[in-house]
Amino acid sequence: MQDDALLDRRVRLLGASSPLFYNRPLRLVRGEGVWLYDADGKRYLDAYNNVAHVGHCHPHVVEALTKQANILNTHTRYLHEGILNYGEALTATFDDELTMLHLCCTGTEANELALRIAKACSGNNGVIVTDFCYHGNSAAIAELSTALLGPEGIGANVRMITAPDPYRQPDGAEAAAAQFGAQVKGAIDSLAESGMKPAALLFDTVFATEGMPRVPAQFIQDAVAQTRAAGGFYIADEVQPGFGRTGENMWGYQRYSIVPDLVTLGKPMGNGHPIAGVVSRASLTEDFGEKSSYFNTFGGNPVASAVGLAVLQVIEREGLQKNARKVGLYLQDGLAKLAEKHEIIGDVKGYGLFLGAEFVTDRESKTPATEATRTVVNGMRERGVLISQTGRADNVLKIRPPMPFSTENADLLLESLDDCLAAL
Repeated sequence: MQDDALLDRRVRLLGASSPLFYNRPLRLVRGEGVWLYDADGKRYLDAYNNVAHVGHCHPHVVEALTKQANILNTHTRYLHEGILNYGEALTATFDDELTMLHLCCTGTEANELALRIAKACSGNNGVIVTDFCYHGNSAAIAELSTALLGPEGIGANVRMITAPDPYRQPDGAEAAAAQFGAQVKGAIDSLAESGMKPAALLFDTVFATEGMPRVPAQFIQDAVAQTRAAGGFYIADEVQPGFGRTGENMWGYQRYSIVPDLVTLGKPMGNGHPIAGVVSRASLTEDFGEKSSYFNTFGGNPVASAVGLAVLQVIEREGLQKNARKVGLYLQDGLAKLAEKHEIIGDVKGYGLFLGAEFVTDRESKTPATEATRTVVNGMRERGVLISQTGRADNVLKIRPPMPFSTENADLLLESLDDCLAAL
């Protein structure tokens, strides 16, 4: 009854359209590592929340936050060593061409700032995105977040392409590459017909909202080359896949062997503390600086910088990128074995600790099993494992746990999933 009362209060205050997970909403009161606890003391394995990147309430991050909050927290227009220590440590994890940093508070802000820079430095206004993407919720970003359209609709300067998915394009890599390349060319030509050129090609480097298809590197290289030839820049959205989550690399864009012009960061950057940023080539930062003064009252403040640095330290000290690779491969193998047992699993997607299992009603037609996916997500919640779903048809199980996730945790997830699928 207490949960029902809380839900009523929430609806009255936040509105009925403010989303919640699960058919039976979860009331959480505590987190530790990869575990979350509800008001009744029940423990849940968190296999979804990438915001708590290094684990819920990590002691080193909490200590850094409280220590700095006890000393000083003010806005960013004073000299302070903390922001420099953090910025130098962060940019050192990128390719040599990416040396400059702007800090802000959210991934939405980061993507909006990156677009401002791209438009200002290119002199162009067009934006190319995939036709089922999410990059934030400000007015400008909502106009290009094609998976969650608001009253703004798609911006007149936005052109869409379909993210290639080898599972659903079985014609072979060459044919799929040609189709994708033709789409990019078509988007550029369409902009030209309206008197515009592309300022940016923007996509999430693991195509999370699109269902995590494993896109071959040559596809991305060709799309970036066409965009640059037309005068635009490549913005890599690392808000979800960054900070070692893909296992092989620190950043998702590194899978494609091409260096972006701008990289946007958010969510896991502060392990729950609001910090985000844009990393860019020096030439772009300098050019933008001549055209516009940028500052952010809270982005990169002393507490945020201390927290961000602590997150980087934990990733390195605890070998979390290596862990993402090891446990990710273990999970992939486990999901593949479940696919041999359960016909509903049509494909296993993603990288590292960012994985998906695509559910289909039958493997020949590959018809999305959307309702079954929703049933499994809720069934896993009842069994004490938290996951979600994604993809164009909402039929891809989304597995994105905190980075300390272990093989033992993976076993629990796989056992629970096996049980759920058997119950279908």
